[in-house]
Amino acid sequence: MLDVKRLQILLQVVETGSVTAAAAELFYTPSAVSQQLRKLEEEVGQPLLQRRSRGMVPTDAGHVLAGHARSILRQMDAAVADLDQIAGLQRGSLRIGTFPTLGGSFLPVVISHFRQQNPAIQLDVRSSRLAGLMALLASGEVGLCLLWEYDWHRLDPATFDLSPVFTEPTVLLVGSAHRLAKRRQVSMDSLADEDWIVRANEHPVAEVLQRSCNAAGYAPKIAFQANDYQEAQAMVSVGLGIALAPQSAVVNQHPGVRVVHLGDSVPSRRVVLAQRHDRVRAPAEIAFQSLLLRIGADWPNHPADPVATGKGRAAAKRKVAT
Repeated sequence: MLDVKRLQILLQVVETGSVTAAAAELFYTPSAVSQQLRKLEEEVGQPLLQRRSRGMVPTDAGHVLAGHARSILRQMDAAVADLDQIAGLQRGSLRIGTFPTLGGSFLPVVISHFRQQNPAIQLDVRSSRLAGLMALLASGEVGLCLLWEYDWHRLDPATFDLSPVFTEPTVLLVGSAHRLAKRRQVSMDSLADEDWIVRANEHPVAEVLQRSCNAAGYAPKIAFQANDYQEAQAMVSVGLGIALAPQSAVVNQHPGVRVVHLGDSVPSRRVVLAQRHDRVRAPAEIAFQSLLLRIGADWPNHPADPVATGKGRAAAKRKVAT
């Protein structure tokens, strides 16, 4: 079996072109480097280096072995980095996936608390739609990932390890001058004559609207297709139509929009935290998951009014802090 340290010495000589330069980089004496190189050549049974007027150059065998050495040492560096992360929360990194609704509401609250408790952990957050997030998770580009599901679109627990975070209702958004603005709750069957604002590009909330209206016995009349919930709220505020949104989408509520509850006349969305089954959990991931699930259990301020308010969020933060 080849000695890893000798492979490192060979690679250093090949890259620097000199035994003396390699010895200086590795804090060895030149004679010690030469001795290790001779032993490596004995192990492989052929010469690895040739002396030229401008220094040392690798033979064909030296080129091949140096290439393998580079790959092996890169893998060893990765192993050491992983072990450093496993050793504790004093260093390391954490890669997290999320989708825009939670990236603009729930996740920043979790990150704020986590960074206060673990300032040395470097966070890398990626935001995407569902298919993109699942690809990032499967490839290992993120270790933890927030995903969503509805009853008709369930995530497969055989694919990922899934932990429930919270279930949030779908709410109705109306303009402040709308006839329903002062109502606390209505049902979908009373909204057949309304114009609707919906998310574009086959967004999941568009399917929620279609299914909910069909279940109530009518088809929705679409007045506008919005690119994001901020745009949808703006159009609702000027009376172009009404809209459905998951609860987290209105944490940052437009001043001209009122939120009305729909009870069980529309489906709720389940938010889950996903991980790969074959992944060894680093302490940073375990700590982040624990904090995320604790905040999720009270998001945004259950069991009080499920519509997020500044007062409710402040109460939730105090609860986490204690």
